[in-house]
Amino acid sequence: MNIPAVSIALSQSKLQTNVGVAMLSKSLDVLEQTGETMAAMLDAPAPASMIPGLGENIDISI
Repeated sequence: MNIPAVSIALSQSKLQTNVGVAMLSKSLDVLEQTGETMAAMLDAPAPASMIPGLGENIDISI
């Protein structure tokens, strides 16, 4: 049994796990911020139409 090789493999495995957890944590932070922004946009009042009457009538010719 090669103790140094096992030690290096274990260290690399721990590093990969820690990097993966850090990446997931960052992704979660970004998703939470995006969700908060979307919720704020949904709570904001809708802007009034820039052109009054736009979309009220439809002209159809057959």
